[in-house]
Amino acid sequence: MSQDELHIQLTSGDIAPLWGGYLSDSMVNCVLKHFLQTVEDDEVKPVIEFALGLTIEHMEFTNKLFKVEQFPIPLAFTDKDVNLNAPRLFSDVYMLLYLRHMGIAGTVTYGMALASSSRQDIRAFFQNNLKTTAELLERSTAILQSKGIFLRSPFIPYPDSVEYVHKESWLNGLLGDRRPLIAAEITNIYLNIMKNSIGKALMLGFSQVAKTKEVIEYIVRGRDISSKHVEVFSALLRDDQLPAPTTWETEISNSKESPFSDKLMLYHTVFLSALGIGNYGASLAASMKRDLITVYLRLVGEIGTYADDGAELMIKNEWMEKMPGAIERNALLSL
Repeated sequence: MSQDELHIQLTSGDIAPLWGGYLSDSMVNCVLKHFLQTVEDDEVKPVIEFALGLTIEHMEFTNKLFKVEQFPIPLAFTDKDVNLNAPRLFSDVYMLLYLRHMGIAGTVTYGMALASSSRQDIRAFFQNNLKTTAELLERSTAILQSKGIFLRSPFIPYPDSVEYVHKESWLNGLLGDRRPLIAAEITNIYLNIMKNSIGKALMLGFSQVAKTKEVIEYIVRGRDISSKHVEVFSALLRDDQLPAPTTWETEISNSKESPFSDKLMLYHTVFLSALGIGNYGASLAASMKRDLITVYLRLVGEIGTYADDGAELMIKNEWMEKMPGAIERNALLSL
């Protein structure tokens, strides 16, 4: 690559994943430090160390790049947002589940970042992140399987032959002939149950250690929304005599001492809401039943309202950093 190409100005497609990634990496870095301080299983510890190393590597790259570009580095989250003397809040099993879902979210996020970035050095960075995050997903999944606690999506019978759809009522769900769920719909429903149950357990832990009344109430509301969504999706599976996965509330200790700042826990909760909207959007695109589409649209609206309220609470507490964007031209007018 030529020297000139290296110094092409960052585009919005470069800045957004770098800036947002720095915030989320710094947040997860704090969570993983607590994990590492309290983990007991010798098989789980190396995976936490691996994931923690990735967050440090990512932040160092972005920090160095932003300094070269003379671009403001986000304040994000620091050691002030984690209390390493706090007792264990999460079990080793939950830590593994969290790591696995870090891998799932990372493969999606870095794939999109790779697609939006234009500069070669930044594309190489995200390409490497995609590879290492996939490794995190594989390592955490393999340990869950070896311990017999990995939950597979439902098995379905193999078809005898290729079939075509002959009736428009196949799309209905609400009226006419009701058809069973197809594989893509089952998969997304199952994953959404898993993601909601892991988020619910996280918010259960956060709610019992948070200090601020408004933050506690907001996190409890999120916990209850996740619980409701788990039940909605589980009922869809049960209607077709399919098993729903277990939930993970028992993997949270009874500790009342917080390992994290309220700022971090609120941001993490809003961050999960944003991921949830993206997950439901992808599930909506893969659904071909009109009643199922209606369910997803309703749940997306509910999460959207919840995330918006969380953003307002972050702004009220002056905890929300502003992502760089276009110039506010109207503010420059001399009227």
